[in-house]
Amino acid sequence: MAENESVYDSFEKKWESLYPKNVKRELAIPNFTVYEILEKAAKEAPKEQAVDFIGKKFTYAELSNAVDRFAKGLLDIGVKRSDRVAIMLPNSPHYIIAFFATVKIGCTVVNLNPLYTDFEIREKIVDSTTSTMITLDDFYPKIQKFIPGILNKVVICKIADYLPNFIGSIYSLSRKLKKETVKIEDSKNIFHMKNIMNNNGISQKVDVDTAIEPAVIQYTGGTTGTSKGALLTHKNLVSNAYMLMEFAKDQDKKDLSFLSAIPFFHIYGLTTAMISPIYWKKRMVILPDPRDTDRVLKTIANEKFLIYPGIPTMYHSILMHKNISKVNITGLGMLLSGGAPLPNEIEKEFSNKTGGIIIEGYGLTEAAPIVCATPPNRNYKKANSVGIPFPGTKIRIVDKEDGTKEMPINESGELIVKGPQVMLGYLNNKKETEETIRDGWLYTGDIGLVDSDGYIHIIDRKKDLIIAGGYNVYPREVEEILLTHEKIEDAAVIGVPDIHRGENVKAFIILKKNQTMTEDEVKKFCLKYLAIYKVPRIIQFTDTIPKTVVGKVLRRELRKMQNN
Repeated sequence: MAENESVYDSFEKKWESLYPKNVKRELAIPNFTVYEILEKAAKEAPKEQAVDFIGKKFTYAELSNAVDRFAKGLLDIGVKRSDRVAIMLPNSPHYIIAFFATVKIGCTVVNLNPLYTDFEIREKIVDSTTSTMITLDDFYPKIQKFIPGILNKVVICKIADYLPNFIGSIYSLSRKLKKETVKIEDSKNIFHMKNIMNNNGISQKVDVDTAIEPAVIQYTGGTTGTSKGALLTHKNLVSNAYMLMEFAKDQDKKDLSFLSAIPFFHIYGLTTAMISPIYWKKRMVILPDPRDTDRVLKTIANEKFLIYPGIPTMYHSILMHKNISKVNITGLGMLLSGGAPLPNEIEKEFSNKTGGIIIEGYGLTEAAPIVCATPPNRNYKKANSVGIPFPGTKIRIVDKEDGTKEMPINESGELIVKGPQVMLGYLNNKKETEETIRDGWLYTGDIGLVDSDGYIHIIDRKKDLIIAGGYNVYPREVEEILLTHEKIEDAAVIGVPDIHRGENVKAFIILKKNQTMTEDEVKKFCLKYLAIYKVPRIIQFTDTIPKTVVGKVLRRELRKMQNN
């Protein structure tokens, strides 16, 4: 580092050399609302296909018209400017229409995971003061007890309404024969999407301050305690989509489509699989269930060039599928991976089979979500790295104690972020907001470093740190080693209390089918690659490792699973 050069300046020099050609390091973010992304696409590419949902297709003009009619329908049933509207839907045209209609009339979307229990749903709609929900008829039993009272307006959607006619009829008949149809009572509080869209629509949109008005309240996974609602503005969401477009601009091919299977109700899916393709005016091939690997493979085989936002679990499911050898998966062009660390073995095997490059991103809900990513160039890939900062994003590594001292190259510390994608703060939680955002910097709670080549590495969560006999042990480092063993399917590591050492390292291990392994084998293997204090002292073989919908290990649930 040159004399008088700051640590941050030395990082910037490294990153400049790694940036893709023609990609700007600094960006002027357009002052659009989220709705105006769709509006612009409909004006500039009205006849281009926007959506393909199991054969049901929409052009951008048709999608925009549906949004206008649903927006009018929401106003007609009494939804008002600045209301919070919960959306609890799988990936489908219903979700896209509901989302853009809600933000068009100046309301805030509260994203809810359909897998939530009724307890979790109630917790979030009460915290967000939501009184209107848009959901699927299948999910009605979960919310029935909240109507009226907590929820005063519920809009019911039916999957069959946005399926091709023949498929929709077969789907409805099949549900009736299986007695799966949900009975929904008549009530002044319950409306049906199809009915309230029976109008001519509205053309006017509400003026929104993009920098201070939230478009979305996105609840974090709650992996470190009580779930918190991140307030994400229009500018946060638009800027992250714009950054992705800039970072991957060389992939902007004319026949490009997005395979949108990652859930829209998660911020990673919302940004990369819904908002970004609309920003690019590209086609979305929408799949309602990311676990339906049969349909994912069929879609890949039938398409020319796909951008596939996924998580490691989804990539691994494809590689392990029984028909993988029979399917041509070279239609996958640009592959995005996020939500959890991507094991090197999966990255290498997938890239070899597809010829594509997996861009591994790092981010968090509070940054809408992408902060950095590996460059979309095979020559610039580096193992175990999450790449370089996204355009327009500043990153620093600071000391873990109070976060005021910048750490130099190759020294670990807390990763902090500043950029237009950083949230306003947490809903109803001033204390957490002030601890998390300081002088405009988002303190991520993740431990990272910048290596001598300028690549960013995430070592682990700050709170997941294990202190064993006075030494720091990072769970991810141990897990990466375990996952290289040919007999191990999956692994997760936690610290467990020990009266002598403070904590012991414990590993939960899922073995591959028809494989056996002893505790001693595991320990001897780890000793080849890890200092002795990092080697798991306790091994628990298991059939499952609890994870969030985007593949993050739920360590608090692992602690409940202990049989020692």
